[in-house]
Amino acid sequence: MDAADELLRGPDPAALLTLDGAIRSLNAAMTTALGRPAEQCLGRDFGEQCLGRDFGDLWPASQRISAESLVAHAARTKTVAMRVLDFPGRGGAPVACLIEARQVKDPASDEQLVWVHALDARNDLASLVIPFRLATTAAHLGLWMYSPHEHQLEWLGGAPALAALFPDPTISLSTVMSAVHPDDREALRQLVRSTSTQSSWVRLRYLTQHDGWHQLAAQARRIQLGYDGPERIFGMVRDDTKQEKHKEKAQAALTAERQRAKDIADFSSALITAATEQELQQVVLTRLAATFGASGALLALVDDGRLRVSTDAGIAMWEVDVLHGMSLDHPSPLPEAIRTGKSYFILDREDYIRRWPHGAEFPWLARLGSDYAVSIMPLIEAGNQPLGAWLVTYGSGYRPSLDERTLVGTLADLAGQALRRIRLQQARVELATALQKTMLPRLPERLAGLEVAARYRPSRDGLDIGGDWYDAFVMPDGTIALEIGDVQGHDVDAAALMGQVRLSMRAIAAQERDPGTLLMRTNELLVTMDPPRFASCTMLHIDPCNGQVTGTSAGHVPLLCAHTDGSHSIRELPGGPVLGVVPDTEYREETFTLDEDSALVMVTDGVVEGPGLTLEAGLERAGTLAGAALHDGLNAEETADRILDAAVAVDHLDDVAVLVIRRT
Repeated sequence: MDAADELLRGPDPAALLTLDGAIRSLNAAMTTALGRPAEQCLGRDFGEQCLGRDFGDLWPASQRISAESLVAHAARTKTVAMRVLDFPGRGGAPVACLIEARQVKDPASDEQLVWVHALDARNDLASLVIPFRLATTAAHLGLWMYSPHEHQLEWLGGAPALAALFPDPTISLSTVMSAVHPDDREALRQLVRSTSTQSSWVRLRYLTQHDGWHQLAAQARRIQLGYDGPERIFGMVRDDTKQEKHKEKAQAALTAERQRAKDIADFSSALITAATEQELQQVVLTRLAATFGASGALLALVDDGRLRVSTDAGIAMWEVDVLHGMSLDHPSPLPEAIRTGKSYFILDREDYIRRWPHGAEFPWLARLGSDYAVSIMPLIEAGNQPLGAWLVTYGSGYRPSLDERTLVGTLADLAGQALRRIRLQQARVELATALQKTMLPRLPERLAGLEVAARYRPSRDGLDIGGDWYDAFVMPDGTIALEIGDVQGHDVDAAALMGQVRLSMRAIAAQERDPGTLLMRTNELLVTMDPPRFASCTMLHIDPCNGQVTGTSAGHVPLLCAHTDGSHSIRELPGGPVLGVVPDTEYREETFTLDEDSALVMVTDGVVEGPGLTLEAGLERAGTLAGAALHDGLNAEETADRILDAAVAVDHLDDVAVLVIRRT
């Protein structure tokens, strides 16, 4: 047996290499440790088939460079080189071995070779974990080792900050488990029981003695220590507490910013949709301070050159009483901002007194200490005079940024546009209301044997004035003429045509007694006028003495008859098409009797049609209400109110008119 054979005879992996790393020979333990079949690298003599192959080629890719550098170091320096390398391992777990490389001389050829072999480190396992300690320290991680048979964890070191979390170097698994959050303990059990070579990262909440909960991340790796040595679980620990807190803080800031953006969008939407000054005032005083982190808000509107002031809960009204009714000419910041259209930001009380020396007279100035600031923004619409302003106070040393103040100013402009729109609409409504009052007739106060009541409510679309009308008057022969109609549209043109139709029918009625003839003459008049719209109408003549009714219809909705027993019926009157469309039209009539304590209900289509309400269903509902009203003993006025209120409750969009005639 030569010297080379002696170097390879040991039970541990060994190999003889040339100085440039080519294989001269290697033993069976080395081929087994590298996971190579013996027949792949061994012939009759050890290493015979691997002769000349590069030693690094036999190692896993992750270890190849380390193995090659180990051999190169020994060959170059002629010194003993050592390094911990991981063999693939037969059971799946890598085998960490302390590998020595040194130069030796082949006695037969006098050639210098490199002898590479694994040292028996079973009595010095600590030397095998030195590279792991160094690597984890460099990566700012911690390292622990778990012995499954002893159920013990041994802290091997790492980043100093992590070492502080585990003051005892050796600790039982149960003790560690007790410090882990109950919801995370199963994850730790799975980690130490893992049969895989390397686990994924697991998140654990860990309670320390001094600074509370830490958010840790751990990863486990099974390693066999030494050739034929014991198997251990190594764990790498990372403290993510600071990163999690930073992430939570960033997430909270993002959530707050999103909420702020939503609040601003809601604020803007509420300003745009406000329909009255009261609604606008409510929007400003309930949302302005809260949206921008202010301590209080004040809204000042201009009425006849003077301020009308209202405040939220952050500013007491007594503090600003002196501002209420103040002239726009007053030399103080709020009137000045409204008068000039300029915004003002006042840092504190000293800044206020410096810029407006006379301002010390105001009680609310006492709020302006070192911690308070005030922002005043005029409500302006482009091309118009300021309509008012809002004032916002900031407490606790909070100072809004320039971008935030700019945004508040933009919303103030939006509020100014909304206020201008509201006031213009209010003026239009007042005009429409006045016009409507002049066009709708006054019913006869007393009619022998009859109660007559009428109700009207304009459309919520357009100018709040429409083409619905009603009328009641005494004919020359003593009968009562009743009419209800609807001109197409909800605007001034519809109202104007409605007025023409109603007055024309009154004029024609003085000459024509029959309802059918009256509608025929009215139709001829409208056709010659060639109006861009048409009108529907129902016309009745009632004899109050005997209750005889003669009626006709020009394309209008049916008539309702209600009785004191609560019943009702729908009467479709004969007639013809709507007025103003077809020339030479005749309108047929029908005569029937209205019983005592019964009532006729004449309505426009807005009462019996609407979103989700068909004409048939609407007529049935109105008839039921009328019958119930008579059964309950209600008079004509109360019956008309009940029918109109029901129409409004179903969110009607059209004009509505109701005419109730009850025979007493």
